[in-house]
Amino acid sequence: MSKVRDSKALGILIITVIYIAASFLGVWLYFLLPFPFWLNLLIADVVATVFVFSFSVVFKNASVYDPYWSVQPIVILVCFAWHYKLTSASILLLISIIFWGIRLTGNWAYVFGGLNHQDWRYTKLKEDNGKLYPLINFAGIHMVPTLIVYMCTLPAVYVVITELDANAGSYIGMAVCIGAATLQLVADTQMHKYRASGEHGLIRTGLWKYARHPNYLGEISMWWGVAIQAVSVMPDRWWLIAGAVANTILFFTVSIPMADKRQSKKPGYAEYKKSTRSLLPIPK
Repeated sequence: MSKVRDSKALGILIITVIYIAASFLGVWLYFLLPFPFWLNLLIADVVATVFVFSFSVVFKNASVYDPYWSVQPIVILVCFAWHYKLTSASILLLISIIFWGIRLTGNWAYVFGGLNHQDWRYTKLKEDNGKLYPLINFAGIHMVPTLIVYMCTLPAVYVVITELDANAGSYIGMAVCIGAATLQLVADTQMHKYRASGEHGLIRTGLWKYARHPNYLGEISMWWGVAIQAVSVMPDRWWLIAGAVANTILFFTVSIPMADKRQSKKPGYAEYKKSTRSLLPIPK
């Protein structure tokens, strides 16, 4: 069993099978339920998350859930696009989300170290919360991200099912999405090269010379790009920006503070923080 847990290839294969099963479960449940599409989708998404969570418990590793963030939107949007007429607006959103999702999932696969490897943030939460960790694992690590990405993906689903054509805002939003995913790609590649060099301190090159979290800026901007595309063709549904707002709040209240706290233990952090911005990779 230890060899299976240590194997990166076997770990990715096992997680792939889990996600395929979760996807089929979600799709089956969606068509079985009698409620409005958004509620059917929400329930199916939550049940699929519970399914993935069960394997996080089996393998004692919350990182089994990590690729759900980038796989879930692709599965949802492709399934809806399969059942509705493709329009220029829906095609732009499909390109945006598939490009972002493949890139982010590929990055996960690159850094994945096997089923014995767990994201440092989850380990820290377990150390800090003790007996409360199972609840935090289910609600905070699994369910909250699922609900936020559901909210972020919902605007794209609305565009697909209403079969709307693109306008200028659609192209602007797509440009934001592609730019955001490309920013993440560049930032992550620079970080991978830095770590591969054997360095373990503070990265002070490339985008990281000017910003402490350029990859987070890409993730935040991605969902604003989706919101822009949706609201530009459906201005009466302005409330669809709620997902982008929630995602932004998540990063500002959880992801960025946790990363800054961890980095603060490294020598030179105080000077680094003083001379760099949190998100924008431009000279301070």
